[in-house]
Amino acid sequence: MTRPIIEARGVHKHFGALHVLKGVDLVVAERELVFVIGPSGSGKSTLLRCLNRLEEPSAGSIVVDGIDLLDRRTDINAARRRIGMVFQGFNLYPHMTALGNVTLALRKVLGLPRAEAEARGRAALERVHLADRADHYPGQLSGGQQQRVAIARAIALEPRVMLFDEPTSALDPELVGGVLAVMRELREDGMTMVVVSHEMGFARAAADRVLFMADGMVVEEGTPGEIFGAPRHERTRTFISQIERT
Repeated sequence: MTRPIIEARGVHKHFGALHVLKGVDLVVAERELVFVIGPSGSGKSTLLRCLNRLEEPSAGSIVVDGIDLLDRRTDINAARRRIGMVFQGFNLYPHMTALGNVTLALRKVLGLPRAEAEARGRAALERVHLADRADHYPGQLSGGQQQRVAIARAIALEPRVMLFDEPTSALDPELVGGVLAVMRELREDGMTMVVVSHEMGFARAAADRVLFMADGMVVEEGTPGEIFGAPRHERTRTFISQIERT
């Protein structure tokens, strides 16, 4: 493994009496695609949200691109510019065009002049194959196109890491392929990615490693061939057999 760009150690998260993450370790190398799978309620999305401190870990350490995210002296807003995140919901502003949604953070967060922001925004839309939809509003776009705008918005900030939290679960099945194609291209371009998703075909084909989580812990990790073809733990075998029957 090359130099870790994400190093999370012993991460715990409590919501009151509910212990959601129970000492999770996650180390991700530059240019690696790590897929996180597991049953609902296993802590996958909470782990992702801890990686950019949308959720505050109860214990543990998280270092991303050399920045200690839990150090009180860390400028978390500056750190988050290095960590792109795409959610299940698209979270686009309905009164703004696709280009407007993509350029908003470039202008307001990075302080770029409008012309430079628009040039970067159009380049990001080109990367997700939506250059011809730059002037369309979210209501004029399909769900898959809206999610690709959300990806463009994230990559326009030129993050070092991309986190994807169930990016296709809100989409009709026929729209999933376009989003996964864009993610495959990002992976081919060398983007470091951590993906929580039920798209097991994508995990088999594209992931470098797969982590299986259950009950707030990483039960097993390995290559897609190991996890899907020869899982070592009974809990993993049960989960894999269930999803393959659906």
